[in-house]
Amino acid sequence: MLGAALITAPGCKDEFAETNTNPSAITKADVRFLFTKALAEFEPSKYQQWFYNNLNYTLPWVQAVLSSENGNQSAMNLMGAYEGSQSQVINVKLYTEEILYTLSQMPLEESAKYENIRVMCNPLLVYLGIFGTDMYGSLPYTEAAKGLHEEILTPAYETQESLFSTWLTQLDETIEVLNANKESQIALGAQDFVYQGNINKWAKFANSLKLKIAVRMLHVNKAKALEIAQQVTSSPVGIMNSLDDDFFYCKGAQEYHFGDDVLDGQGRGIGSQQLVKFLVDHKDPRVRFIFQKNDFNSMVVQAFLDNEVDLPPYIKEAANIKDGKFEGWKAPGEPWVRYFGAPINTNARNNGELNNAYFDYTQFKIGNKQYYPLARMNREMLHGQKDYTYPDAPNVAATIDNQDNAWYGLHYSSAEVNFYLAELKLLGANLPQAASEYLKQGIELSVREYDKLAELNKIPYYNNVYDEKEATLMLKDNEISDLLANADYQLSGSTKEQLEKVYIQQYIHFMLFPQDQFVQVRRSGVPMRGSKLLPWLDFTTAGDPNFAIPRRWTINSPLESDKMYQIKKDSYAAQGYTTGTQDPKILNTERVWYDKGAPNFGEGPNF
Repeated sequence: MLGAALITAPGCKDEFAETNTNPSAITKADVRFLFTKALAEFEPSKYQQWFYNNLNYTLPWVQAVLSSENGNQSAMNLMGAYEGSQSQVINVKLYTEEILYTLSQMPLEESAKYENIRVMCNPLLVYLGIFGTDMYGSLPYTEAAKGLHEEILTPAYETQESLFSTWLTQLDETIEVLNANKESQIALGAQDFVYQGNINKWAKFANSLKLKIAVRMLHVNKAKALEIAQQVTSSPVGIMNSLDDDFFYCKGAQEYHFGDDVLDGQGRGIGSQQLVKFLVDHKDPRVRFIFQKNDFNSMVVQAFLDNEVDLPPYIKEAANIKDGKFEGWKAPGEPWVRYFGAPINTNARNNGELNNAYFDYTQFKIGNKQYYPLARMNREMLHGQKDYTYPDAPNVAATIDNQDNAWYGLHYSSAEVNFYLAELKLLGANLPQAASEYLKQGIELSVREYDKLAELNKIPYYNNVYDEKEATLMLKDNEISDLLANADYQLSGSTKEQLEKVYIQQYIHFMLFPQDQFVQVRRSGVPMRGSKLLPWLDFTTAGDPNFAIPRRWTINSPLESDKMYQIKKDSYAAQGYTTGTQDPKILNTERVWYDKGAPNFGEGPNF
């Protein structure tokens, strides 16, 4: 009886519970670890995004790559299977909401020590929020991921216009807090695997991220967009402007990005003829990092000659051949002669001459050994756990690079920031530097960022070669200065001509960020028809004006059994969307809010 009385006494019950708690059970979340988990969930482009949206849709639609190794087909503008891009922000918001809840359970003097960590979540959410709204428009945000502690199971959809306002407010709060709270804050250190807890870099990231919103507002509120640019450049926290400021991203030694091969190890992701030619003609080092060398090194060329197998015509044209012997490459030489793109025309495969040169790979074969003549996107820039077999003559033992390497990505960069500033300056923003300076800085930073990513991802040929007549891919002395000396990489001519040059540089830089590339093409109309630099070409032989390219993703019709049925239905109706359609004409004309007023594909800037 005495024991029962002690246990039922309130104070004794508390002591008993504390004494009998499993010491291995976590009863109080650690805010630092929650932040690390949120950062680890920060992944805009997972496998499905790359396999479906990027390589099947956006990259071919903006004429950067082909939709398959067989070339673009007449149905390339039809959306099939696809993966949504709105779930990523929810994955991170689940942890940021847990951070907010954990802080709400602390005494104020304790929670105040985590203010920096709290606001550092904001730019992560804003970045992924932009990614989620780009192709869909309205989405749940403020009330999203609040089901656990606040029991909000039907979060409201918010319009792009209101989301942009919310995100700008969140970024301003982040900048203000990080700029003020530099003492008495809990340090993250290694728990922050991007900036190692450096709040100055997080402040720059938050400040610079506002430009990603600004350029999207140019067609709906140009004055506000220019105002944002001016605020960003005058902020005391500064902007991202060096590789040290860049958001390089690697989760750990055994993080390979995703499991399956998005390029199928073969033909998907072949570069378009006009883009690869532009890069090679200008000796732009980024072609070496974006695309992979073809299989035709000197040993393979000689094997084709020895076996009397016809070389692809463009490779034969680039080679010095005398009396059946390969003597070297014509100008521009290695490594530039290893990159050739394919025509984007949907009828190219039906043209016998083009088919034999670019699409019928069965003829580029000796015995059972197949050789690929075109530049495909570099697999190891997308995936850290891929083997590479160095091409060689038949009957030679294969040499394989099978080193597993952690994947490094770059989600936001100083180059992107400078390209946006060059654009906004040309459009009238009062900024401290000339547009030409921002463009110059953007190009140099972009080349150096791609070079760094290539080194970190240990792409084949980066700093060693398999064939003694090959050249490595790593950035060489004077390459950047030579590139910047080219007139096509400098600003001159009318404002429209200068804008085209800025947009072309954004287009090239975004090759590893295909949704941003699609957004850039969608809002700028560049590449554009008739360009003397990098033209927009007709997909169809007859130049069919009805060959529409979608400007947003298809949206499934909501089910009546869905708790969100009426909310979704009302949101889609308010945006003027037809749900459940895959018709490219409808998806071309029913635009997201900030895309209204933007030029049609290939039309060029209309500011």
